[in-house]
Amino acid sequence: MKLTVRDAAELLGVSTKTVYRWIADRKIPFHRFGDQYRFERSELFDFAIQQRLRPAPNLLEEDPEPQPNATAAECLTNGGIFYRIGGSTKHEALAGALAMLRGVEGASMAPLLEMFLAREELASTGIGDGIAIPHTRTPLVGYISRPLLSLAFLEHPVAYGALDGKPVHALFLLVSPTVRAHLRILGRLAFALRHPDFKTAVIRQASREDLLATLGRVEAGFTE
Repeated sequence: MKLTVRDAAELLGVSTKTVYRWIADRKIPFHRFGDQYRFERSELFDFAIQQRLRPAPNLLEEDPEPQPNATAAECLTNGGIFYRIGGSTKHEALAGALAMLRGVEGASMAPLLEMFLAREELASTGIGDGIAIPHTRTPLVGYISRPLLSLAFLEHPVAYGALDGKPVHALFLLVSPTVRAHLRILGRLAFALRHPDFKTAVIRQASREDLLATLGRVEAGFTE
């Protein structure tokens, strides 16, 4: 279901005037039907993360489809943590990181890379402080059966068009089989990266064991 301007304002925690200003500036993703503006929930959530907003908890509520309550730490365990990934451009870094992702068949890599690059064409997924969260706009039905999250540390930081202008050295790649799983894991990761313990562990490129333990500890304090 597409959301109205009022819905978007309530979910993002801003006024309708602010939403209309973002529309005029083409800052927020929207769809126009005649003289009406509508918004997709998943695109609003992406926008909230990019702008470092504190959205309403029910922005995560989506389709009533059954989903296992996997944590970000569990998804990261399945997807893997990798170091010294090569590449001197965003395209090369994404390709190198994606090639390491566990749980996706090799034949799916080429179309999946195109999906990641298409998302980056809309707006950079760099969230600042050298960190990016590349993901696709649509769920990967048929590609995977469970959400996967991987963390790739780049051998050399690359220009990424991040909000703060800093080059990126850490890529969290997220792929999900459904919109609901996508929103849930993206939300948990975004909130975890606001915690100083986990963010510091990522910035200093801690060991796999330390990263997973810290993420698990941070998530244990979440209230959903």
